[in-house]
Amino acid sequence: MSTDAIAEKKSKKGKKDSSKPEKKEAIKATKKDSKKSSNGSQTYLQQQLHKFFGFDNFKGEQEEIIKNLMDGKNTFVIMPTGGGKSMCYQLPALIMEGTAIVVSPLIALMKNQVDSIRGFNTDDGIAHFLNSSLNKTEITKVKKDTTEGKTKLLYVAPESLTKEENVEFLKSINVSFLAIDEAHCISEWGHDFRPEYRKLKPIVDAFGTIPVIALTATATAKVQADIQKNLGIQDATVFKASFNRPNLYYEVKPKVNVIKEIIKYVRQHHGKSGIIYCLSRKKVEEVASTLNVNGIKALPYHAGLDAATRAATQDKFLMEEIDVIVATIAFGMGIDKPDVRFVMHHDIPKSLEGYYQETGRAGRDGREGRCICYYSYKDIEKLEKFMKGKPVAEQEIGKQMLHETVAYAETSGCRRRMLLHYFGERYTEENCHNCDNCIHPKQQVEAKDEIALMLETVLAVKERHNTDHVIHVIIGKNENEVKKYGHDKLEIFGDGADKDEKFWISVVRQAFMAGLVSKDVDNYGLLKLTDAGRKFLEKPHSFKVTIDHDFGEYDMDDDEESGAAGGGNAADENLFAMLKDLRKQIAKQKNVPPFVIFQDPSLEEMAIQYPVKLDELKNITGVGAGKAAKYGKPFVDLIAKYVEENEIERPMDMVVKSVVNKSGLKVYIITSLDRKLSLDDIAVSKGITLSEVITEIESIVASGTKIDINYYLNEVIDPERQQEVYNYFRTAETDSVEAAHAELGEDDFTIDEIRMIRIKFMSELGN
Repeated sequence: MSTDAIAEKKSKKGKKDSSKPEKKEAIKATKKDSKKSSNGSQTYLQQQLHKFFGFDNFKGEQEEIIKNLMDGKNTFVIMPTGGGKSMCYQLPALIMEGTAIVVSPLIALMKNQVDSIRGFNTDDGIAHFLNSSLNKTEITKVKKDTTEGKTKLLYVAPESLTKEENVEFLKSINVSFLAIDEAHCISEWGHDFRPEYRKLKPIVDAFGTIPVIALTATATAKVQADIQKNLGIQDATVFKASFNRPNLYYEVKPKVNVIKEIIKYVRQHHGKSGIIYCLSRKKVEEVASTLNVNGIKALPYHAGLDAATRAATQDKFLMEEIDVIVATIAFGMGIDKPDVRFVMHHDIPKSLEGYYQETGRAGRDGREGRCICYYSYKDIEKLEKFMKGKPVAEQEIGKQMLHETVAYAETSGCRRRMLLHYFGERYTEENCHNCDNCIHPKQQVEAKDEIALMLETVLAVKERHNTDHVIHVIIGKNENEVKKYGHDKLEIFGDGADKDEKFWISVVRQAFMAGLVSKDVDNYGLLKLTDAGRKFLEKPHSFKVTIDHDFGEYDMDDDEESGAAGGGNAADENLFAMLKDLRKQIAKQKNVPPFVIFQDPSLEEMAIQYPVKLDELKNITGVGAGKAAKYGKPFVDLIAKYVEENEIERPMDMVVKSVVNKSGLKVYIITSLDRKLSLDDIAVSKGITLSEVITEIESIVASGTKIDINYYLNEVIDPERQQEVYNYFRTAETDSVEAAHAELGEDDFTIDEIRMIRIKFMSELGN
């Protein structure tokens, strides 16, 4: 059946349904609401809110939005995360006749919301989702409940909604209205553009006269217009709530030692829930593994994981079985958790919409929420490289979004004001008292002349060029584009060469914030003077600009490894000698060789870092939680006494244990050993030798991790021969394999056999 025929059928059905008494009563009741509320009694909608959800009052404009929708009008809601968007379609769906279709891009979010609705009702059939995660039996159940009128809310993925068989099914039921959640996905200017959202327009048309409600947590004026146009709801009543989240603290930090910084922060906020965003799946896995190695309960979450794993991870996060989720920026999570206390960005996001959406997951209960972003311009260069090969228009849009993100990251002004300004909201407070720049203001310098020069240059290039071009003219940079337009011949060319490019970027940015210039986003960010900018040129006045942070181009690969044991510092020789004596005493008591307690590199690191608590000791290389608990107390007691007696100032940061190498090889090996895979198979699967696998396992054991390779040893080495090597190490003065090989007989054992039995010995006795 054609979409026109479907539309006609739905139109007739809509007219027929509107005469039903239940629907008439609901509409009548909402019209009486204003009269009831004037005499102090509860409105009809407030009564329904209490009945279904137990709340006595609506938040913000929720009630007006619901009235508008129930009056049959198209509705567009722009409301920040945590503002209560879902209530705007959930309550009317429960009140109105028929089933509301909710288009949602995230399987996780659908499940979360369906579970939430079911929690308020005795019949699970009241809400369902229809997506690729369901099997045939489950799909049949969904359709049965919906056809029988039990289901009031049916969540559908955009891909599922456009399938012919689903369209056929939906046209056969009574649809109350269509809700498009995460509506920014329909706009190529949105932070999470989804091409399948572009296919919704014919479906909207096919449903005929039913109202449409589109909802998003982030929408600039450009995105808003794009959404309305692409859904065909230009006539929609627009409700736009304030984007200000006063409880959120915003901070941008230079991207130096970022892993170490993150671990330090999470430890300081032990037990609090948080989300860490990374640019790539590989980085997500790496960060999650490193957190776990350092005693932090964390799991990865990205599109490369299967649906069951993602759902299980989400449940563990919601049930507080883990404290931290590490997720890709590109993959929305749909986590509805009110007490997320921090959101950290390991990498800068691609757009301010994306950043706002992601940080908005913090502090949804109105309490503390800290949003910390680690930034280096190198990240921006990476993102620009990703854009190459895409259509020119798409590249330009992406670059413009990145430019706004850079402006936010590098600004020294109020971050809250800049975020709100981006979304077209004016923030009048001089100091928000809840961002790094407001709490710790930066140095300001007079820049009246520089602002005037910049504005004159914008006019000199006839307001037809972007920020980079304008700055190149100011500093006299002979770029091809500058020569192409003859701007190197302008009288003003090079007049600002005494200041660097970074300074002029700051000038343009702060002039933009002050409303002296605007950017024509329809034309790739061309700078234009505003009326205020022209007035400034006519009568210049004092204008202070803030000296920016230093966000240099850091070598991230080196920085993230800068927690390696020792860090180049010399060990305290006196303490090292005392620790060795203590180790010898304990080894004698336990009747084990001293190297089983702690190896020399571990003692050396203790003599550098001075750990005085078991929690600190377990982060020393070769210790771990097991060894710290088993042998650690006398060592930290000795160190604490030594530190106090010698008035030693300890390093502020403990060494962070890394996940050995960035290929994830050790993580793979540990997982494979848990699954009892043959060491030979592990070597073949990774394209390395058996000896190299043994080396990796030795490193794992030395870091304090207990492993079991008995299942493999018993297959390749006779138990009596194993015991002979095991007994040797019980009395050996050193853990040297070469010494063992010479003592035990070079013809009787191979080096690799001795190494494997030593692994068993060290793991069983030491870890």
